[in-house]
Amino acid sequence: MVTKIIEKAIIEQIKREEHSSRIYLSMASWCQVNGFPGAAEWLYAQVEEERGHQSKFIHYLNDRGGHALLAELEKPVLKFKSLLDVFDQVLKHEEYISQSINDLYASSVQQKDFSTGNFLQWFITEQIEEESTARAILDKIRMVSNEKVGLYQVDKELSTMAAAKRAAQLAVAAASANKGA
Repeated sequence: MVTKIIEKAIIEQIKREEHSSRIYLSMASWCQVNGFPGAAEWLYAQVEEERGHQSKFIHYLNDRGGHALLAELEKPVLKFKSLLDVFDQVLKHEEYISQSINDLYASSVQQKDFSTGNFLQWFITEQIEEESTARAILDKIRMVSNEKVGLYQVDKELSTMAAAKRAAQLAVAAASANKGA
């Protein structure tokens, strides 16, 4: 059973994960209509990943005797200056989510809720990967500056990365389905 403090913190994290999916959906839409189909694909894959994170938190909280509630969300940013702006905001958002999960972990330790601390370890590791990926993409975008050929190549690479991410997501879903069977 989770404490009310942890329940409230997880509900807030559920909101953040759901908002993350909306932020990335907005970014994906902008990329799609502004000539960056690879970036759009990568961001659409991120949308699904964030929804999966939200679902994990919901199931965890409900399984531990809490009640996962959904909250009202604020409208995400709809317009961006450039692909660099999009991925700069991706990195800032991932850093924000990392801090949020670290704060939740600190609360779990303070509350002596070691099950929640253990559950959060996966998210802590995931956030290291997310920040690293965002930094690598930003480095490539900065390297090519606003050169159209360079941006085209970065966009093409993002499409390849999106395909790999979707394949990994499908593998995880298949493994989960087989585990339940």
